[in-house]
Amino acid sequence: MFIHGFLSILSPLPLSLSLLLLIHQSLFSFANLHKINLLRPEFLSQSQPISLNNTPPTRYFEVTKPIELPKIKPCSHLVLDHDFGFTYRKPPVLADYAPNSHCLSRKLSKIVLEWKATCKGRQFDRIFGVWLGGFELLRSCTAEPRANGIVWSVEKDITRYYSLLLKNQTLAVFLGNLVDKTYTGVYHVNITLHFYPAEENLVHVESRYDNWADLILPISRNLPLNDGLWEFMEFTIPQNVYRAVLEVYVSFHENDEFWYSNLPNEYIVANNLSNTPGNGPFREVLISLDGEVVGAIWPFTVIYTGGVNPLLWRPISGIGSFNLPSYNIEITPYLGRILDGKKHKIGFNVTNANVWYMDANLHLWLDKQSEKTEGKLLKHVSLPVVVSLVSNFTGFDGTFWTKTSHSITSTGWVKSSHGNIMTISICEDVSKFG
Repeated sequence: MFIHGFLSILSPLPLSLSLLLLIHQSLFSFANLHKINLLRPEFLSQSQPISLNNTPPTRYFEVTKPIELPKIKPCSHLVLDHDFGFTYRKPPVLADYAPNSHCLSRKLSKIVLEWKATCKGRQFDRIFGVWLGGFELLRSCTAEPRANGIVWSVEKDITRYYSLLLKNQTLAVFLGNLVDKTYTGVYHVNITLHFYPAEENLVHVESRYDNWADLILPISRNLPLNDGLWEFMEFTIPQNVYRAVLEVYVSFHENDEFWYSNLPNEYIVANNLSNTPGNGPFREVLISLDGEVVGAIWPFTVIYTGGVNPLLWRPISGIGSFNLPSYNIEITPYLGRILDGKKHKIGFNVTNANVWYMDANLHLWLDKQSEKTEGKLLKHVSLPVVVSLVSNFTGFDGTFWTKTSHSITSTGWVKSSHGNIMTISICEDVSKFG
């Protein structure tokens, strides 16, 4: 995974285009050195001259649940058409976004972002991201091309970002790619937004009580970043918020690309192993609010398109590789503590982390009938994570069992023009690795 570049390229950008990096080692070019050792001769043999003039490009795809769309033709708006070739260590590609009055003039039921790309030759998989006005809309991984060429597309429901699409914004796409005599693949990309009108007699975006957020705040920070256990970002919310949800984007790299298969440190030390990913197989993303843990994420084990063996992901990509999942943390119970108009801090920490990239969007629902809402946290219980490791090995042979559990529960109320609403937030996970 060629990921070096997020850190250096985003440094001159404003706050909203920065990524949070939790890191305990310096970056190097490829996400995992041992991936290179797993490349099969069949993959490397693509450099041999082959006559493929009449061979059509291979269509790659990810098996995923289809987006439920109305049976109406959408209004489509092309927002970017660009070739990503020599983009390594260069700033993200920027494009002006202006609301399409024709697309937004009707009542809407769904908004879909479509990423469509082609590539030909040889290239490593690249992590990329799409931001609009500094808010991350998509984190993904490119497909690894073939000599005859490939084509793939990603469709993501972005209806929840409706409020962002109503005003002029800057679209930013970071895809750090390197082209030379060996790695020849250039990614030809276009991004289109599809606006689906609401069908007759169906509820549309603007009329629902639980409509998408009225305001979204980017939770990210400027570089340089300091090595450390926790990273914090400050924010201030309006005083008439009645609901708040933190949407978190995460991706894992270098020695943590396959974190769920990492060996315990005691095994690595006992066998005098070097360049072997360690810290065991457990990772947890913790979210804090003003220093108190309010949520936890156990990320899905996404395998990128170059992971383990690239031949495994042709043409069917791993689950989540084309559309890395984001994770929602309900922080509405804590509104009573942050409705004071003052600055507050959200913090991120990854247990046993090597290299993780994170940022977040804070979705806020505003009470349009009042200037100020009230709230109170009634109960908050955050039990420490319990990690149990059982190791049984002699030399290089052995077994390892890791069992973990964690529970965070909070209850609070918010009083607004919608009434007095009680919210309960529960983060509870139990898992075994062996």
